[in-house]
Amino acid sequence: MKKANTIPAVRPVIPVSDRLGDTKEYYFSTKLREIAALRAAGKDILNLGIGSPDLPPAPEVVAALTESARSEDAHGYQPYVGRPELRTAFSSWYARYFGVTLDPDTELLPLMGSKEGIMHISMAFLNPGDEVLVPNPGYPTYRSATELAGGVVRSYDLSAASDWLPDLEVLESAGLDRVKIMWINYPHMPTGATAPPDFFPRLVDFARRNGILLVNDNPYAFILTDSVQSLLSVPGAREVALELSSLSKAQNMAGWRVGVLAGAEEYLQTVLRFKSNMDSGMFLPVQRAAAVALGLGEDWYTKLNETYRRRQQVAFRIMDTLGCTYDRQQVGLFVWAKCAGSTDGYGTCDRALYDHDVFLTPGGIFGSAGEQYVRISLCSTEAELLQALDRLAVSAASDDSQPESRHSW
Repeated sequence: MKKANTIPAVRPVIPVSDRLGDTKEYYFSTKLREIAALRAAGKDILNLGIGSPDLPPAPEVVAALTESARSEDAHGYQPYVGRPELRTAFSSWYARYFGVTLDPDTELLPLMGSKEGIMHISMAFLNPGDEVLVPNPGYPTYRSATELAGGVVRSYDLSAASDWLPDLEVLESAGLDRVKIMWINYPHMPTGATAPPDFFPRLVDFARRNGILLVNDNPYAFILTDSVQSLLSVPGAREVALELSSLSKAQNMAGWRVGVLAGAEEYLQTVLRFKSNMDSGMFLPVQRAAAVALGLGEDWYTKLNETYRRRQQVAFRIMDTLGCTYDRQQVGLFVWAKCAGSTDGYGTCDRALYDHDVFLTPGGIFGSAGEQYVRISLCSTEAELLQALDRLAVSAASDDSQPESRHSW
């Protein structure tokens, strides 16, 4: 019998780039693989971790996509700066909801997702050694994009005591000579904090005094908020600021990858120099459908928030069951809560996953200031949230009958 040929395992011998450094694979990338493996092993895992909307886009948005996709001329390369109709739709959307007038030809750059925009900005403006102010806790991509671009992360701590706002006087007193960019994100993820009316003007003055490019990442503007805010509404903001917006959350188009960078033409042209070498334009039917989504009326956002508000109430009950404390005024697509006593978020989330088949997000993945927190996504149905509540409530009841095991939560 002929022996089958075997291919020896290949050991990588090419070293990784210095640029990659200590940058790790994105937390949710690895965790989703683990959840898939648990499910394959027969576990019924409820995923309350990731902010990927489970609701569909508006029917007219899907119709616009399919209708455009049938056109024979819809499948070629598209302009690097996006189609004029999409830029115009973004301009009208900014004027209607934010009260900000933007030139669609020069002050708006459509992106294939705002996450990509974070990398584009970092690569376009940072030199090796430039410092970047990154919120702690905050979206992990601000840190990883800075590191990949050769910048130096300079964390600024946020806390519940300061309403999750940075102390600008403390930052200034420490010296900012090497700081090039400051990332902000209000409504804030993961904490759900909003910016008070006087905060954006103070930030713009701070950035102007210190020669810092201020970037507001703004994907949660419409989710459970009483009013929407744009950093660019501040007079003079365009001298020192950019803003990222996205259709992922409020338009339920996360997988479509549509975002926009707004700001002064000079800044956008700099970003375009990098971006135009990284992609070949967005699929035309997606752009046409996105333009329809941007034209949705207030009733769309009202209905969306009615759903999220009901889900939020169940998520609050889950946090109560875990013994966590939280701010009921928080906004956005998540519920953020502090663990009881000395319990940390990682331990709480591990017990929820491995003992009760419920995946929650540990606050520590957003920075050291989040280590005693957990986060629940509102991107699951009420039925799924209630099922998670039942599973975790069983554990809490069991702990009540056995005081010595109250370490569970």
